[in-house]
Amino acid sequence: MSVLNLSSIHLLLLFSSLSGVDGYFGHFEMRCRFSSEEPRDIEFLLQVYGNKKLLGQYNSTTEKCTVYTQWMKNFTETACKGPAFLAARRDEIKKYCSSNVPVVYGYLLDKAVEPYVRLRSVEPFSTRHLAMLVCSAYDFYPKPIRVTWLRDGQEVTSNVTSTEELVNGDWTYQIHSHLEYTPTPGERIACMVEHFSLTEPKLYDWDPSMPGPEKNKMVIGACGLLLGVVFIAAGLIYYRKKSTEGRVLVPTMALPEIYGTI
Repeated sequence: MSVLNLSSIHLLLLFSSLSGVDGYFGHFEMRCRFSSEEPRDIEFLLQVYGNKKLLGQYNSTTEKCTVYTQWMKNFTETACKGPAFLAARRDEIKKYCSSNVPVVYGYLLDKAVEPYVRLRSVEPFSTRHLAMLVCSAYDFYPKPIRVTWLRDGQEVTSNVTSTEELVNGDWTYQIHSHLEYTPTPGERIACMVEHFSLTEPKLYDWDPSMPGPEKNKMVIGACGLLLGVVFIAAGLIYYRKKSTEGRVLVPTMALPEIYGTI
């Protein structure tokens, strides 16, 4: 199954219990998660929540229950075992997932927009590392997306920060992921983007030969030098023109003629 849970279909069963001023609220949630319309890419979850906290869940991929409290452990020792329990969950997959996933998937496929990705160097947040990269994905739809960093082919999990999917206001989204690091000669750093609009993960390699801030400084410096040359040339032309206009021509005589008049 893809790492992206592109959509989910929910069925909520609610129950509540109140005692004095304190109350307890819980609910069951049936969730269909999928990355394609193929049955093998559909994952069914039966989750139990209490006061907004996940207490335990059943996962169709492993066909096992995972519990997070002692109360759920006692409950699942009898309720989450046996052929009858598994048969009931398989019937729920057919009823709630298999019949609805193709419809939702077709809608998402028709509306999907591929992200525009930009990889650049920026100033680090702290002084612990010498450099920082930011990988930005713009104007994509639907919302779920995964942006990760690879360093020499291995996923980087430390010194990575990322924003949530930000709403653009036109049904599209954007996201920004930052990587702080200390450069090493010969290494390969890449930003990997996974999205519903892409048939496979897309890699964007960073070229360390011309980091972003240095490139900007060079461009600004070149523009400044060009403007300086233009202003100097214009000044020289103006000076020579004004010098020519203010000059008075005086007739001269040859030296022999002057001696002759004396």
